[in-house]
Amino acid sequence: MTINLGTANEFIARHIGPRSADEQAMLSTLGFDSLEAMSAAVIPDSIKGTSVLGSSDGQSEADALAALKAIAGQNQLFKSLIGQGYYNTHTPAPILRNLLENPAWYTAYTPYQPEISQGRLEALLNFQTLISDLTGLPIANASLLDEATAAAEAMTFCKRLSKNKASHSFFASVHCHPQTLDVLRTRAEPLGIEVVVGDERELTDVSAFFGALLQYPASNGDVFDYRALVQRLHAANALVAVAADLLALTLLTPPGEFEADVAIGSAQRFGVPLGFGGPHAAYFATRDAFKRDMPGRLVGVSIDRFGKTALRLAMQTREQHIRREKATSNICTAQVLLANIASMFAVYHGPAGLKRIAERTHGLTAILAAGLTQLGAKVVTEAYFDTLTLATGEATAALHDNARAQRINLRQIDAGQLGLSLDETSTQADVEALWQLFAGDQPLPDFATLANAHVSRLPAALLRQSAILEHPVFNRYHSETELMRYLRRLADKDLALDRSMIPLGSCTMKLNAASEMIPVTWAEFGNLHPFAPAAQSQGYLQMTTELEAMLCAATGYDAVSLQPNAGSQGEYAGLLAIRAYHRSRGEAHRNICLIPSSAHGTNPATAHMAGMRVVVTACDARGNVDIDDLRAKAIEHRDQLAAIMITYPSTHGVFEEAIGEICAIIHDNGGQVYIDGANMNAMVGLCAPGKFGGDVSHLNLHKTFCIPHGGGGPGVGPIGVKSHLAPFLPGHAALENTTGAVCAAPFGSASILPITWMYIRMMGGAGLTRASQMAILNANYIARRLEEHYPVLYTGGNGLVAHECILDLRPLKDTSGISVDDVAKRLIDFGFHAPTMSFPVAGTLMIEPTESESKEELDRFCEAMIKIREEIRAVESGSLDKDDNPLKNAPHTAAELVGEWTHGYSREQAVYPLASLVEAKYWPPVGRVDNVFGDRNLVCACPSIESYQDV
Repeated sequence: MTINLGTANEFIARHIGPRSADEQAMLSTLGFDSLEAMSAAVIPDSIKGTSVLGSSDGQSEADALAALKAIAGQNQLFKSLIGQGYYNTHTPAPILRNLLENPAWYTAYTPYQPEISQGRLEALLNFQTLISDLTGLPIANASLLDEATAAAEAMTFCKRLSKNKASHSFFASVHCHPQTLDVLRTRAEPLGIEVVVGDERELTDVSAFFGALLQYPASNGDVFDYRALVQRLHAANALVAVAADLLALTLLTPPGEFEADVAIGSAQRFGVPLGFGGPHAAYFATRDAFKRDMPGRLVGVSIDRFGKTALRLAMQTREQHIRREKATSNICTAQVLLANIASMFAVYHGPAGLKRIAERTHGLTAILAAGLTQLGAKVVTEAYFDTLTLATGEATAALHDNARAQRINLRQIDAGQLGLSLDETSTQADVEALWQLFAGDQPLPDFATLANAHVSRLPAALLRQSAILEHPVFNRYHSETELMRYLRRLADKDLALDRSMIPLGSCTMKLNAASEMIPVTWAEFGNLHPFAPAAQSQGYLQMTTELEAMLCAATGYDAVSLQPNAGSQGEYAGLLAIRAYHRSRGEAHRNICLIPSSAHGTNPATAHMAGMRVVVTACDARGNVDIDDLRAKAIEHRDQLAAIMITYPSTHGVFEEAIGEICAIIHDNGGQVYIDGANMNAMVGLCAPGKFGGDVSHLNLHKTFCIPHGGGGPGVGPIGVKSHLAPFLPGHAALENTTGAVCAAPFGSASILPITWMYIRMMGGAGLTRASQMAILNANYIARRLEEHYPVLYTGGNGLVAHECILDLRPLKDTSGISVDDVAKRLIDFGFHAPTMSFPVAGTLMIEPTESESKEELDRFCEAMIKIREEIRAVESGSLDKDDNPLKNAPHTAAELVGEWTHGYSREQAVYPLASLVEAKYWPPVGRVDNVFGDRNLVCACPSIESYQDV
């Protein structure tokens, strides 16, 4: 018998959905005999051969995991007491298993379709309620990217709303975390804002500031009473933002109760691992009067068509798409998965449990401080929660060395001081180990004696008097059984990738393979502090260095920064690099950014944030950039031209033939080319933006490179640049280049980078190229199957699309009254998430199947769309009533079936329009949600329990 000794790498076939026979059948439908022939027909001649990826083989899942485990083993897991906004925490096992490791939660998309997102929306509403309760402010968003980003958003928020309109100065306390101050400076400079850093206790004249940022407790541990200062700032027409520790707020007076206008911070210590800096959910809370100006996403309470309570995202959460260059923020990503972990941490522990954690942490800190004082150490902080600063003089360096010899990291403040922070995981043994560092020949203090004599070191005047988390959701699910079932109930309400294809155009909802996800929960990656000494993070260094090289090979760029922790941050970092490059050449006057009219709304918003002026260029009837208009505007503004922002393949889903000419026009007129990498899934291995004219691109690792969307985040948006822009990549205090930080941690969301490393390592160059080809094949197969039922709005010159296609439903609106919304909602009855609606063209559906979907799933989707077209024809012919039909009433709930049926079509047609649905039916928990009602009656925290009695 012959033994097959071929490659053991089956991952490529596991990742790519269609089998060989399916591939040939789809190719035949399109009139091609091979993937190579189809690719040659799709990719423009001018950019063929630009890929530098190569055709290397990938590794098997087992081999790649073993290789990464060896790399991870180089990280040294010391007990990090560094603090500075990052703390050790316990992720409760039922949350780890049933949420973080559960594809029902991590493969879900942003809840823009509320009817199939009620579970994750409820979890986010719990998060908003948690934040509102703890901060004492009535409204909170569904999370931001990290604490430093939230602080920067707070600064621009204060600038917009402050009555001190003449001021361009923002005060930031020297007691804020250093990384927050760095990001503030980066964000402020292009906007002409001066960040004044100082000690608020020495601040005599506050009239010069439009706003201020204070840290509570301070980064060095002090708990200051800010009440009088807030009043003085308000009297000067300045707004006040407070960066507050959530755990401390269970014991301290919340910012809202001492009249702060904004509270921001991180929810990391609510069960989210350190992860070398991320991803972590930041929060942003403010007054009700300011809710329409709040950045990020906001979950609100509305009703469905039956009057039943239903949740949805409020309108302003996508304001960058509406206001474009006038938008106040380019944020379109939250940290949903991490916010949900934090919210469930609070649900699981409840108010009493959170207070116990806080009291225990503070008690251990007070005992530690008392023992250190007894040993002769000088504790500088007098009122504190969990952080101490010690005056250690000439002994500082030796103390750090001794601590590291005991595998303990202390905070390096300066040559004469060190700091330390305790947390949820701290123990008596940790306290005694710290005493030992300072004891020398002295006997250690008696822990029990000091514990018995313990007195709170929180200021009595600032002890919290108000209750927290009184809503029933925080007071019921405290057993593992109850929490497990609650998480299951929420997940069952939703559609995620574990149930069906999510055909969202431009969002690339592809497989997030289990083998890619496994390393995320390894302690070697999860339990490392972002500011641990470099010698302890050599595994991360190797992994990130290798990943940067992988991404350079995939894109044709010369250097990559992994710091940006969302696509929006990547866009911003890319334009900052262009801006800095021009300034380095004495051309700071270059501030015009050309943006095609079809661009994603974040592009003009980002350009505005980077201090650039947006000039919109036209598109032609086929959706391509109007070359004549582009050339005219580039020449008109040639003395001020900074850049163009262009998406490739285009936002309309085609490979524009003139991309090389577009790049040349910009370069000839002194500008730089920013190519948005949102659609990189069509290019990897086939062409390379860094080789056909791009100077910088951001990459959505949560799209092309397999990091899960997590219900709307985490995202990762690194940038690739040509060599001349490499000196202007984002810096960080923890890196050699210390300027230009765009987020709090040097490598952004570092703990999920192993996902992309695993994906690229297992696919290899050959697999990545095949993935791009199959993504294009799947998209064209859907377009071909559906084109006789719905016009395909844009194609390339050869009649083919790239990795997505746009179906034009506008003619159907005219003939039947059926809208794109009606089709989207009807797809829910077929068990599908809707494609992208009305972007980039109103009244259309943009469909992207990705390479991960099988032919069976593609056909199932096509059959649903064809059946929907038949229903529309029935409306057109009068067989179905124009107002009472399955499309206008979709989606249909199970509850509706058991009530009186008054429709002119059958129950069976409503819920089983295809026979295949009988076997595996998804039942939406609510009917069509009333968005207008929700915006007019905005409620953004958990309603009273009475509101749920009809659920």
